[in-house]
Amino acid sequence: MDLKLAKKKVLVTGASKGIGYATAIAFAKEGALPILVSRDASALELAAQNIKSETGIPAVAHAADLTSDQARKELFEQQQSIDILVNNAGAIPGGSLHDLSMDQWREAWELKVFGYIHMCKLYVESMSERESGTIVNIIGMGGRSVRANYICGAAGNAALIGFTNALGAQSADNNVRVFGINPSPTLTDRMIGMAKNRAVADFNDESRWEEILDGSKFPFGRLKQPEEVAALTVMLSAPQVHYLSGTVIDFDGGLQWR
Repeated sequence: MDLKLAKKKVLVTGASKGIGYATAIAFAKEGALPILVSRDASALELAAQNIKSETGIPAVAHAADLTSDQARKELFEQQQSIDILVNNAGAIPGGSLHDLSMDQWREAWELKVFGYIHMCKLYVESMSERESGTIVNIIGMGGRSVRANYICGAAGNAALIGFTNALGAQSADNNVRVFGINPSPTLTDRMIGMAKNRAVADFNDESRWEEILDGSKFPFGRLKQPEEVAALTVMLSAPQVHYLSGTVIDFDGGLQWR
């Protein structure tokens, strides 16, 4: 199927690795033009080179610290004419209420929660003016299957789920789609890091992190791959599913019901 995404400008945050990078390259394989954003300039340049090498599509690398209001405004000013925005940057730490300081809460939410909200605020306005555009918020199952040992992520993701539902319901009036995806644990470097932290908390032994991510505990006997989240993001961004807005899709293989 031709997803009709060729030449579309797609801005992906947190795009130097993991789900963000997989998403950027998946769009490039459809002929879209990815704009990669993250803090690490050297990692971004390498990602852009790899995308060009694999797909032949040139990718733009834009280093920015999206915890900053000013950096988000500058990014918007330089990349206003995008067709699709994928909000993906964010790394909310695990831990219970007593494990995390208020500074850690604020730092985590500044990127994942307020960062998403601000990027939507900037881009929905411009997309609404031209009556065209799509925004995808990559959120997380932590906002559905809430756990005390991931309380900062549970609260932040739940807020983004409600935000996405409300915004996407309204934005459709101006032909702008806003929807979200809640991935369950996905085998990325960040997930391995979180598993190591959890292994320390549960077993006092970081080396037992693989027990936390034991595939037998998950649907299909494995963790999801970043490329699967990327594929869903790309497919749902296609104009063939234009009616999708105000929805957040749980992409967990049914794990929440097991």
